[in-house]
Amino acid sequence: MRFLPFFILLILLPFTIQGQSEKLKLNLDPTGDTYIKAAIRGQFWTRYTEMNPGTHIDNDTINNALDFSIRRVRIGLASRLSKRVYVFVLMGNNNLNERTESGFVLDLLDYYVEYKVSDALEIGIGESAWGGQSRWNVRSTLSYMALDAPLFSLSTVNRNDDLGRTLGVWAKGQIGKFDYVLAIKEPTTFGVEPREGQADFALGRENIRYSGYLKYEFLDNESNLLPFSGGVGTYLGKKRIFNLGAGLMYQKDMMASLNQGIEVQHNFMAWTAEVFYDQPVNPNLGTALTSYLGYFYTDFGPNYIRNLGANGFTEGGSSFNGAGNAFPMMGTGNTIFFQLGFLMKRKQGEIYTTQLQPNVAIQYSTFERLNDPMITYDLGVNYYLKGHNNKLTLGLQNRPVFNEEVNGDVSVSDRRNMIVLQYQISIN
Repeated sequence: MRFLPFFILLILLPFTIQGQSEKLKLNLDPTGDTYIKAAIRGQFWTRYTEMNPGTHIDNDTINNALDFSIRRVRIGLASRLSKRVYVFVLMGNNNLNERTESGFVLDLLDYYVEYKVSDALEIGIGESAWGGQSRWNVRSTLSYMALDAPLFSLSTVNRNDDLGRTLGVWAKGQIGKFDYVLAIKEPTTFGVEPREGQADFALGRENIRYSGYLKYEFLDNESNLLPFSGGVGTYLGKKRIFNLGAGLMYQKDMMASLNQGIEVQHNFMAWTAEVFYDQPVNPNLGTALTSYLGYFYTDFGPNYIRNLGANGFTEGGSSFNGAGNAFPMMGTGNTIFFQLGFLMKRKQGEIYTTQLQPNVAIQYSTFERLNDPMITYDLGVNYYLKGHNNKLTLGLQNRPVFNEEVNGDVSVSDRRNMIVLQYQISIN
């Protein structure tokens, strides 16, 4: 199964049709209604990080580090076998770096089949990202506006799911301007020993997870073909989007804690209300405005907090954050997330028509476990050579460093930065 995408790509390549916009596509009928197509994508990082206090690599304490990595690699295959049957396969992995490169493998991330009853109802089964309470749960890694996604929205990522994917069934569809998805998923088993007064994932078999998301599309409709096509970060002026969305996720007894030595289980509940706006400003110049604002409520049980970062080669850490560039990203509490970007006018070059897109993102969270708000700032600029398929991104992230006092209070003591230059290439 690991090498299946490569074999199919080798089969597809000779059938590339000259002048066809989708190069790795083989039509199964003259009309193109049925087809097999593939896509390959990579995100390559050069990164400078001001490390959290006490971070070390190979027993050497470091204050900062420069590293190189492959943030994401994706190889996808999709097939419309008939007007009603659609099959999707996605393989890939994240964070290929100096510590993981010798054992890096491509995982099977998505593998599912859908049956289309009508535009109002499609039914799917398999391993997928369908579901969740926000557009960010099914976001497109290809079309981010900021350097990376708001990872806090993947509340249980790599705990009882696989990079946000789980096995299950779902129904989705578009009814006029309404777009919906309802999912029933079976999370993987994950848990830790319960702690006094602080919830964490419960030991034992996981219960079924239920989720649903509904949005109203005032202007153009977004695609709902793939779980990622309705989670586009920016359309680069290609569509007129103004959406209001809301979603809910629930899992019974997902968490557990100790109350005076007695284990107590807690249900997981999360809901979101959000607005996404993406508009061309001057079509002749190619300028466009993209904006997002969302409110997220998450209840994991008392005092749950999780530090998360993308420095898989670091260890130690003497602050509450832990090692590397980790910070309290998700937990029981409230989060407001905001993004704003402006796509500047096109510039015609000898080879490419290029565009710049400065952008800003802010996460403001008030978590039950922390005494101070958790605020991160992301500033960035995209340099588009060929849209999202060929682009450079420069991003700066400023994050808080928390310390835990003797009395248990957790407060901000410092702030640190991370600078990333990313190159993204996609072939489809």
